Amino acid sequence: MLVSTRISVLLAGLALHFAAFVTAQEGGEKVVDGFSEADRSAMADTAEKHEFQTEVNRLMDIIINSLYTDKQVFLRELVSNAADALEKARFHSVQDDSFLGDTKDLEVKIEYDADGKTISITDTGIGMSKADLINNLGTVAKSGTTNFLEAMAEGSDTNLIGQFGVGFYSAFLVADKVTVTSKCNDDPTQHVWESSADASFTVVPDPRGNTLGRGSRVTLHLKEDAHDYLSEDKLKDAAKKYSQFIQFPIYVKVKKEVDVEAEEDDDDDDKEDEDDVETKDDEEKEEEEKESKPTKKTVYEWEQVNTQKAIWLRAKEDITEEEYTEFYKSISKDYLDPLAYTHFNAEGEIEFKSILYLPKKAPFDMMDNYWTKRSEVKLFVRRVLVAEKFEELLPRYLNFVRGVVDSDDLPWNITSKKLVRKVLEFMQELAKEEESGDDEDEEAEGEEEKKEEKKDKSDEDGTWTKFWKEFNKNLKMGCYEDDSNRSKLSKLLRFATTKSEGKEISLDKYLDRMQESQESIYYMSGDSMEVMLKAPALQIFKKKDIEVLMLSDHLDEPCLQKLADYEGKKFVSIQKADVKLDETEEEKKRFTKIKDMYKPLTDWWKDSLTELTEKGAMKDAGVKIEKVEVSKRLTESPVVVVTSQFGYSAQQERVMKAQAFQNKDQISMMSGRKTLEVNPNHPVVVDLLSKVKANKDDAAAKDTAAVLFQTALIESGYEIADPSALVSRVYRLMSKELGVDPDAPLKEVEVPEDEEEEEEEEEEEAEEEKEDGAKEEL
Repeated sequence: MLVSTRISVLLAGLALHFAAFVTAQEGGEKVVDGFSEADRSAMADTAEKHEFQTEVNRLMDIIINSLYTDKQVFLRELVSNAADALEKARFHSVQDDSFLGDTKDLEVKIEYDADGKTISITDTGIGMSKADLINNLGTVAKSGTTNFLEAMAEGSDTNLIGQFGVGFYSAFLVADKVTVTSKCNDDPTQHVWESSADASFTVVPDPRGNTLGRGSRVTLHLKEDAHDYLSEDKLKDAAKKYSQFIQFPIYVKVKKEVDVEAEEDDDDDDKEDEDDVETKDDEEKEEEEKESKPTKKTVYEWEQVNTQKAIWLRAKEDITEEEYTEFYKSISKDYLDPLAYTHFNAEGEIEFKSILYLPKKAPFDMMDNYWTKRSEVKLFVRRVLVAEKFEELLPRYLNFVRGVVDSDDLPWNITSKKLVRKVLEFMQELAKEEESGDDEDEEAEGEEEKKEEKKDKSDEDGTWTKFWKEFNKNLKMGCYEDDSNRSKLSKLLRFATTKSEGKEISLDKYLDRMQESQESIYYMSGDSMEVMLKAPALQIFKKKDIEVLMLSDHLDEPCLQKLADYEGKKFVSIQKADVKLDETEEEKKRFTKIKDMYKPLTDWWKDSLTELTEKGAMKDAGVKIEKVEVSKRLTESPVVVVTSQFGYSAQQERVMKAQAFQNKDQISMMSGRKTLEVNPNHPVVVDLLSKVKANKDDAAAKDTAAVLFQTALIESGYEIADPSALVSRVYRLMSKELGVDPDAPLKEVEVPEDEEEEEEEEEEEAEEEKEDGAKEEL
């Protein structure tokens, strides 16, 4: 009985409204948002005027003038409010089957009126009574405005999603007047709330009666600079961008042209012209046939814009690989499949759902835009897009990660830490899986089939290897920048070594292969593996069979220097002074004796190089000599140059000098003082010792010492500012080797005349003699 009464009232109201609408149209009255001029006149006479509370005025001023940088978010806020109202209606319908009544479809509809310059968002949600309109939209009672303003004053993060009365006011970004028509089950009367953001609003019963059934309709009377939103494409794009994962259907009213038969349109004309039938010729018949062909007719339809479902809300076991892949491509706009993904629910103090993807290929400009690029993980709150690119959600070095994060409430700083931890844990799982697989391959020996299988597997890179090749620079930058997660990132690092045969291994694997007495992790840096393997500093490590990390990337060395140690083992550069190796007592005694033997040479060489670098040919090179000492690291080369413990290595010097805005003074200061180490067993050094003992002023000895130092600089990877001095000395040595006096003055070489030139001259002379003879005869 109650339901039938409601239906009767609803139908009567609709009939009255339709009759009034037709009358208004026939009378030429302007109808905007379903209200005729007569309706508006009646509303003006009976409207109740209310003043906004002070906090609401402050809030509107903040929202309109400073809070939002993108006006388009007004649609996000209003659709979010509509979705909240629909969710409340659905909740009530679960408790009361009759709650929905005749309006069973829970949906949001968006439309625009180009003539009236309005946009309307209609929902079939719970609706609002007169008291709700006053309390929710005009006072602090239920809007949360005070809390929001306090959070703004403190500079805290603000969450506007779903706070009807806070996000609602974003409508005034694009509208100079907002009309809210609402009807709820608890109030038999439909009411209209209206405001022009002028510190007041009105509430009045709707003179049209119950046109909604249940729900709310928010109509925005657009400002002049917002008329570009009177476009179905723009409304569809905005609704799809921010609200494509809302669980309730969202429709946008669209205009379409359909084919209709001409006869259907001309029925009335045919009736009027029945008495005027005339005989027609062939041309008229042809024209009639053409006119009878289908014509275009404009119709309006509701098109759903949020057809894509939020798969992160579903259970992992219910989602197929194809669905994960398609979802990745839809949010990332990548044409390739993802390399890997993780789907998880974070629980505890902060709860959120997320799907994160690792791309298969790095963007070509990834490191070019490193400092400005933002994280592209999309941030949702209750399935409403809050930010496509959120700077604080993930640190810069993880800006390649794609995916979504969705929560009911997000304190950004806590969520960011939790999300970073999840990403790094996911990467560690991938790295461990591959490393455990590699260990199994190494253990498989003996059988031909296993050997063949191992060979096949080695040809294919694992997931983590593929990822490392594409994004290793990002993780190294993270190791350098992220103090709180540096230990986690160190587990992910991979480096080639002197024993890895070109393959990059983890630091854990390096530790597993360390010698028992080895106390440090040794590394060296250079342009390439080929160059580093020939470096003099590596010779003793080859002899003692000690594994050394080979750092060929310019980010490797700063990364290890930031780490300082790994699992209690310090990182030590073999290209720097004071490298300590395991020695027996006998070796220590022998080395002490050798140092004493070569003290005359090392002292003399130190004085000679100091004079060369401070007063001689290399005074402008910026090289400072710390000392000359007997080396423990050389087995083949006569000399090697190493830098001080805290100075730049040769690789770092090259990188710093290549910077566009380099500071030469800083580079000079950080280059460090150089140490020349000599090989006491090398014949050249032995001969030099004997010459110095015999005569400290021996010019040949000085030349040899200078050439050895400069060539050692080059071989160790350092640059010589002015190579002319070295070149001159090399020329002198070559001259002496060839038995030529290097100080002999240059003489211009006499060039002999060619035979052809002599013959031509003779022929010219013969012709001249003939001509002279002919003249004499004449």
